[in-house]
Formats: sequence, structure tokens, C-alpha cells
Amino acid sequence: MRLRVFLPAATVASLAVGMGWTAGVARERAATPNGAPTSVAPFDARIQANAQQMLDEGRQTFRFDTFGDEAYWSDELGLDRAIAGTKNGGVGAGVSPKAALSLGLKVDMDALPADLVDQIKANKVDLNDPATTIALIKLKSVLGVVGTFDAGGQMTKVGLTCAVCHSTVDDAFSPGIGHRQDGFANRDLNVGAIVAATPNVSLVAKKLGVDLATVKKVLDSWGPGRFDAILEVDGKGLRPDGKQAGTIIPNAFGLAGVNNHTWGGGWGDVTYWNAFVANIDMNGKGTFYDARLSNKAKYPVSARTGSWNLRNKPDMITSKLAALQVYQLSIPAPPPPAGSFDAAAAKRGESVFNGKGRCATCHVPPLFTEPGWNNHKPSEIGIDDFQANRTPDRSYRTAPLKGLWTYDKANGHGAAGPGYYHDGRFKDLSEVVAHYDSFFKLSLTPKEKLDLIQYLKSL
Repeated sequence: MRLRVFLPAATVASLAVGMGWTAGVARERAATPNGAPTSVAPFDARIQANAQQMLDEGRQTFRFDTFGDEAYWSDELGLDRAIAGTKNGGVGAGVSPKAALSLGLKVDMDALPADLVDQIKANKVDLNDPATTIALIKLKSVLGVVGTFDAGGQMTKVGLTCAVCHSTVDDAFSPGIGHRQDGFANRDLNVGAIVAATPNVSLVAKKLGVDLATVKKVLDSWGPGRFDAILEVDGKGLRPDGKQAGTIIPNAFGLAGVNNHTWGGGWGDVTYWNAFVANIDMNGKGTFYDARLSNKAKYPVSARTGSWNLRNKPDMITSKLAALQVYQLSIPAPPPPAGSFDAAAAKRGESVFNGKGRCATCHVPPLFTEPGWNNHKPSEIGIDDFQANRTPDRSYRTAPLKGLWTYDKANGHGAAGPGYYHDGRFKDLSEVVAHYDSFFKLSLTPKEKLDLIQYLKSL
């Protein structure tokens, strides 16, 4: 018996059109090299356009958006006046390009006009004059520093962006001047010295509820490449042993697939931390909510100031978070420079990493952190609990390892001696490996340790 299916004429016509369209697409694809399609489905095209738009907007936000933080850095602290100096309508000696470079600020050579580059090469530009710094800011060439200028060209305000801490340059022109590298932590940046140099640093003391001398001691303790992002919520300026409480500025690359973004565990992912920093540390104008920070015992500063529940109008941050997240997650970890590690030893070290060394138990390839909740208690990794106890769940994040070579000054990146781990407690990878070999009783041989180090340098 033959089964007959009867379809309305309109349906048959629609199927015929659809099949004709499909056949046409198939013919188009067959005619292209390697079977590459010549057309994109309408919603696929919308996805691609949206991804590109968010990438472009996120890059702009990362590099140039101050989120309205000029109200803090200029109107309150007076950073613009400190940069300008008395001769340019500000206060004090001002900040010359040489002084700015010594503080770790970076200059994007691609933002400089060709004639200016030639003048710098010919030593015709006064790098000891704060007016030159202002001119560089006007060109948007100083990474992470954005100026506002009046009709007469005078700088009236200055604000900071994500790039001030999380971008650097490749020194292609000279130390501190080169091609921009977004996502690289600026481990030369002396945040504490910059804040301490503002004329109204006493406002920081007032917010923290301490005297000016204490604030300056804390700011001075960080040094290049360190910052204490949690200070403005818990007020813990120093460790119980009197040492600095800041952490190494983290890289902002290679974070796709990584859950917790910061050194301490339990804060949140990339977009949480962007909201936290933009509102609380940069003092931008947005919305931020985290009821955990209202705990008076653990987070006395945010509980008192109300920074755990910010509702600025207008909100200049929230609408930028999505695109900013897309851009940051798109920044890949940079490959190590050629010749910076022993390839044969690294191959042997990979076997140690995945086997006897047990490193891959937590640093799971290819993320090199744990998929899921990538946190551990201090007792699990053999270190003290000071920084962990400042976090919501009292733990440390399993740091992803790609781009680990950027911590090494010998490769031309990072300030001398930032060290490894969240606070730089280990001066080099040999100390890191020795710590875990001892704590986990791995009994690695000297050769296995050296091979493992070369593998870590290769990531």
C-alpha cells in the first residue's frame, strides 16, 4: 500500500521556494574555494555585527572612558593641577614627561604626529617641561590619562581609564614609549606615588578614617606595579606584620573561560570587577551593588561610606560594562618571546606539570585554572590567610598561567622585582616551584624542577 500525503498548494509552493534557495546556496558554496560560504544567514550576520560593534565599543571604553571620574581625580584630589604645575596654572613643580615615565606612565608612539616623533628624536622637545606632558595628554598618547581642554587649549580636568593600570607599551621608541599593548599589567606604574602627589590627598585619609601620615605611609608602601583595590572597602592598609598589603597589578589578557578574575577568591568575574573598580577605585559615576560589602565588621569603610550600594545619576558606567567585558575577554595571552625558554626542556617540563608535579590538577590545560569555582583555601596551598580573609569567601583564586613570562623583567616587561603570587612573595619561578615541591612533598629532582620552570616560561 502506498501512503499518500496531501499538502496545501501554498505549502508546496513555499517548500519549492525554500528548496530552490537552499540549492542556490549549495551551488554558491560549491563554486567557492575550499567550500567557503558566500552568504551568511540573517541572524548569523546580526550576531557577527553585534560582536564587532561590542569589540569596538569595548576597546574605546577600555582605552579612553573615564566614567566621569574627573569629579574625583580633578575636582577633589586635584591631579590635573599637580600635573600642570604652577607655571601652567596648577600647583607645585608639575609633572614633566621624564617624571611621568619615572612614575610608570606610558606613551603610545602611534598617537604621536610624525613631526613630533622627529623632534623628539632630534632632542628638540623639552622632556623636563610639564607643558610637554599636557601636550601629550591632549594627543591622547599617555595611556589611561584623559584630559579635558577649554577653548584656549588649557587643561581643565584629567581622568583615568582602565588602560592606566592594564596597558603598557613595547618600548619600541624608548623605555616607556612604544606601541600600545592592551591587557598587559603596567608593573612600572607607581599608583601610590601618583595619589600621594595630589594636593588634596587628605581626602583619602578622611574617607578611610585615618590621619594623613598613615595614608602616605600606606601609599608609599606599594611601590611600582602594586595596588590595593580593597583598601577602600576594608581599610586594611598594612599587613599585621607591618608589610605592604597591596597586590601585584594583574594582567587583563587571557581571561576568556576564567571564572574568578582577581587574586582573591569569591569577588566575581571580569564584569563584576570592572563594575567594582570603575565605581569604587576609579570613583566613576555609576551603579554598584554588593550587600556583602555592607558588613561593618569585615568591610567597615564601604559600610560607612555606602559604596556597597551606589546609585549615581546619570549612570556613566553600567551601559559600558557589556562591551568592556567582550573586549577584555577577546585579548589573548601573548606568546613568549623567541629564545626566552629552552624548548626541549619545556617539553620535558610539560610531562612534569601534568604528572609528578601535579600542577595540572588545579591549573587545568588549556585554561590553566580550574573550570568552575577556581578557588582554594590558604591551608590547601600552604600560605598565610591575610589576603584571603579580605575576600568574601576567604580563599585564593587559582591564577591562570598563560603569559606567565610577562612577570620576568629580563624579557623587557614588568618592573624589577614585582615577584610571583598575588603579593610578589616569591622572587622568581624557582621559589614558586620549591614552595609547592616542599608543601605537597613532590620530591622533584633538580632537573625536573628546571624543566618545569622552562615549561612555565613557555606558556
